[in-house]
Amino acid sequence: METRINPMTNEVGAKWARYIISSNKVITDSALPKAVQELVKIRASQINGCGGCLDMHTKDAAAAGESQVRINLVGAWRETTVYTEAERAALELTEQGTRLADSSGVTDEAWANAAKHFDEDQLMALVALICAINAFNRLNVITRTPGGEYQPGQFG
Repeated sequence: METRINPMTNEVGAKWARYIISSNKVITDSALPKAVQELVKIRASQINGCGGCLDMHTKDAAAAGESQVRINLVGAWRETTVYTEAERAALELTEQGTRLADSSGVTDEAWANAAKHFDEDQLMALVALICAINAFNRLNVITRTPGGEYQPGQFG
């Protein structure tokens, strides 16, 4: 796979990426559990077929102590016993928020289930995270940014 354009070496791409990356600090500094954050990034990246983000977030999750079993099973989370009810609610919201064109959007049931497990600030951080990872997935898929070379912590 050959990259079409490297957003990080292009002036406009690099500026845009810096803004999105800096906005992510609000999410990482929030009370949304770090495990949930990594699982959400992995699941959205799986759905969107983003090799670059999958490479990054699976490696970052492992480096942060996430088990290989939980990382490997994210795509089949409904058929497993390794995720908490809160994590399942976040993964459902992620799937519905990522697949907007495939349905009528996020259901009231998915929202209510997430609201049972996360307070308002955590919910907002979860929504912002779903938006941010989808933006990065689209950037990488459109530009054909490949996975495979990322080293944990490489970008900060």
